Amino acid sequence: MVNVRYMVLAAVVTLASCTKPTRSDTSHVPQARSREVVITTVPLLTKELATTYPFLKTDFAKGSVLDGKEVYEFMPSTITVDEGDTLRLTFINPEDDPHSFVMSDLSIAIPGQSVTHATYIAQHAGIFDFVCAIPAHMPMMHGQLVVLPR
Repeated sequence: MVNVRYMVLAAVVTLASCTKPTRSDTSHVPQARSREVVITTVPLLTKELATTYPFLKTDFAKGSVLDGKEVYEFMPSTITVDEGDTLRLTFINPEDDPHSFVMSDLSIAIPGQSVTHATYIAQHAGIFDFVCAIPAHMPMMHGQLVVLPR
């Protein structure tokens, strides 16, 4: 016959292991880290490529789909970190065209053919858009910083 005391003890142990940690229990919360993030500005469709891809001559012509624009991207275009992390940003711009990296609380100029460094602390959880604010590169050159809550 099964011992009733054993069954009660087993139930108590099972329930105790299923309880949620209290707010004061922070052992499961990751600590803020310093992260190295390298972002490269990448040309995708620029006027200079019209000699390589002849169809671009028409696309960059006056009144056409890319008139007054060039298509670049940030690589990577999505960065995911934890709230409180310090980002040591390195921007690599291999082309001669200047760029910028602009968020609501950060603005970095990225000159042509340069390596630029910046530091940013991800103070608040959320999704934050960033862009290159040079008019000819908007709205194509953009991305998001995803900051996960602690």
